[in-house]
Amino acid sequence: MTALDRSSTVAVVGAGTMGQGIAQVALLAGHRVLLHDAVPGRAAAAVDGVGGRLDRLVAKGRLNPAEHKEALGRLAPAEGVADLAGAAMVVEAVVEDLGAKQRLFADIEAVVADDCLLATNTSSLSVTAVAGALRLPGRLVGLHFFNPAPLLPLVEVVAGAASDPAAVAAAHDTAAAWGKTPVRCTDTPGFLVNRIARPFYAEALRVYEERAADPATIDALLRECGGFAMGPFALMDLIGQDVNEAVTRSVWEAFLHDPKFTPSLAQRRLVESGRLGRKTGRGWFPYQHGPGQGEPAHEPHTAEPAAAPRWVVVRGDLGPARTLVALMAEAGIEVRTEEARPQEADGRGGRAGEGDGGAPAGGVSGGPGPRGEIVLPGGVSLRLADGSAGGEPVIAFDLALDYRTATRIGIAPSARVHAAAVAEATGLFQAMGKRVSVVRDVPAMVVARTVAMLVDLSFDALAKEVASPHDIDTAMRLGVNYPLGPLEWGELISASYVCEVLDNLHAWYPTGRYAPCPELRRRADAADCGVIS
Repeated sequence: MTALDRSSTVAVVGAGTMGQGIAQVALLAGHRVLLHDAVPGRAAAAVDGVGGRLDRLVAKGRLNPAEHKEALGRLAPAEGVADLAGAAMVVEAVVEDLGAKQRLFADIEAVVADDCLLATNTSSLSVTAVAGALRLPGRLVGLHFFNPAPLLPLVEVVAGAASDPAAVAAAHDTAAAWGKTPVRCTDTPGFLVNRIARPFYAEALRVYEERAADPATIDALLRECGGFAMGPFALMDLIGQDVNEAVTRSVWEAFLHDPKFTPSLAQRRLVESGRLGRKTGRGWFPYQHGPGQGEPAHEPHTAEPAAAPRWVVVRGDLGPARTLVALMAEAGIEVRTEEARPQEADGRGGRAGEGDGGAPAGGVSGGPGPRGEIVLPGGVSLRLADGSAGGEPVIAFDLALDYRTATRIGIAPSARVHAAAVAEATGLFQAMGKRVSVVRDVPAMVVARTVAMLVDLSFDALAKEVASPHDIDTAMRLGVNYPLGPLEWGELISASYVCEVLDNLHAWYPTGRYAPCPELRRRADAADCGVIS
């Protein structure tokens, strides 16, 4: 099987927003489309709804009148399942209830031909389970569109345990023929996007629960330093706290309460209070309904202007932050360089658990050794956040997607750092054109821990053959608009650094949540030994 011929009929069952969106996509790809819904009259109303969508496309100049007329002529309601008998493909977009979907597909299977392709748009249920009650389970696949379906390019093509490879190929090729970007994955909880994206919310919630920073500041750091298009708290409010929390809980339960997916008590309390986000007028942030009043009124913590130091000492290799050397020089700050001092290697990891069975000081076993630092005139060191512990007077600074283009940097002084050193560090980053947010000293700060967890879950999915590297990165870029695919990001900052961050976090929180997956550990060890993995 390949892509469906455009002369074939596509049926969409479920006439809600998603069903109408999928119908519009198939219709504009040239198919005859039937819309069905179990509620009498809803299919006809949905046909009118799709027609209204096409009217708006004409008004915007995105569809010419002739195409509009032809498309409307290919769209029709189907009042009963029996009316779907001639369909070559049926896409289901009904309520997320396993029993309801199984009964619906059993009814559909009774009337369509044996070569009719069946697809479920489920976002949270097992495709394998949906197909479990079918006489021919091999012809059912997952075809997960993202809302709004006509606009968002990504479609997850999910192979259930019984899915025929030819059916999966047909669904993939058909989605591509419809102008979408399909990615293939196996039937795993959350598929690709909802599985891998959990840390983007979970780590922000954890930092908040530890009172390291407020939601507005966490959002600003992930946007302006991490390069994400939207902060997690604002995004949770947009999605709906109840929806976002339900997805997190569903993935956690499907993974048999794996600590990497543990839901947040803070979010649970928000849901219980009815503060669900934009749709209720308040979530993490307050919202005013009305024209021009849809954005939340909140400001991140930003440090007051401070004087920049005239010089700094850069000791060793700054790793993912090495761009800062050039930026400081360009800002007119004298940069003095020296090698990392060998006597500092012991204890530089400062790792909790050291000496009692914890990981060795340099990072992971066979790790990269002491990380570089920026020494301020007052003697305090600035070090890239890596989650390490220790009693030294150190100021951690957060990981950035690109230190040159980042407009904000987070810094976190340890308990022994005095105010003058914080002012020096603040002035240093301000001289490089960055706003500075001072946050409480929590392991791996905000961006570093978030990116490390995203990379870890991506390597875990790769090792378990959930999807190819290309499809994993494509899914996260297009499905949730990440600035880089997590695997690409991991290669950019190095598997060794990611593994070091997670090892240190695991030493702080020995629950298993932050334990690096075996594939990430293997790649870090291979890189440290000079082996190309």
